[in-house]
Amino acid sequence: MVTDVQDEQGVISVAGFGSLLSECSARSIFPDLHNFRAGKVKGYRRIFAHTASVFFQRGIARLETGEISSLSCESQRGEEIVVSVFDVPGHRTAIQAFLEREHEFKLVAVQTWTLENVPLPRLSVLCTKWDDETYKMHRCPPEEWARRYTQYGVDRVWRDDVLPCRVYLRHCVLASHKLGQFSYDSFLDHTYLADRSTTIRQYLARNPGIMAEKPPDSLVSRYSG
Repeated sequence: MVTDVQDEQGVISVAGFGSLLSECSARSIFPDLHNFRAGKVKGYRRIFAHTASVFFQRGIARLETGEISSLSCESQRGEEIVVSVFDVPGHRTAIQAFLEREHEFKLVAVQTWTLENVPLPRLSVLCTKWDDETYKMHRCPPEEWARRYTQYGVDRVWRDDVLPCRVYLRHCVLASHKLGQFSYDSFLDHTYLADRSTTIRQYLARNPGIMAEKPPDSLVSRYSG
C-alpha cells in the first residue's frame, strides 16, 4: 500500500498524528525526510485504543494500570485533525523501516490539506485502526505475536479497555505544541480515550501529573516532544 502513493519521482508523503508530530521523532525514522509542515486530515479522529509492544520493550508501559496505549486514527464523519505532513524517498530501506515501526496498523492513503484548506497534490499514508483478527492474518503470525505481545502478558492489541502510556502522551502533547497552536488545540480536543468520548484535554485536566512526568534518562531525547 505504501508504494501505491509514490509519485513519479518515487516520493511518499506521510501524515503524522502522534509522535510524528515531532520533526525530531520523524527524522529518527526517516533521516532523509524533507518538507516537514503542518496540515490537516478530514474525516478522522485520533484515539488511544491499542496496545503498543514498543512501550513494553522500552520499559514505559504500565500493565497494572492499563496505561499501555498508543495512538491510531479512525474514520469519523465531521472530524478533522491537524497533522504533520512530510515527504520521504520511497526506497526499500525507508519503506521497510516504516512498516516495522507501524507494524500493527492498517495503512491507508488519505487526502491531506494545508491549514488554509488547500488540498495537497499527493495522497499521504495514514496509520489507522485495525483489528486483531485481520492483523494476525496479514502481518502477525503466531510466533511474531508471541514475540511482540504474549511475552509481556498482552493477549489483545486493538481494544477499548486501555489508557494512554503516560510518557508517550506527554511526548505527543509537547510535539503538538511545537508544531503550532492549531496543532496543539487539535490534539487536545480531537484526540480521545478508548471510550470515544473523553478528550485528551479533559483527561489531562484530571491527571495533571502526566505532563510533569519525565521519561527515563535513556529515552529523554526520544520522548521530549
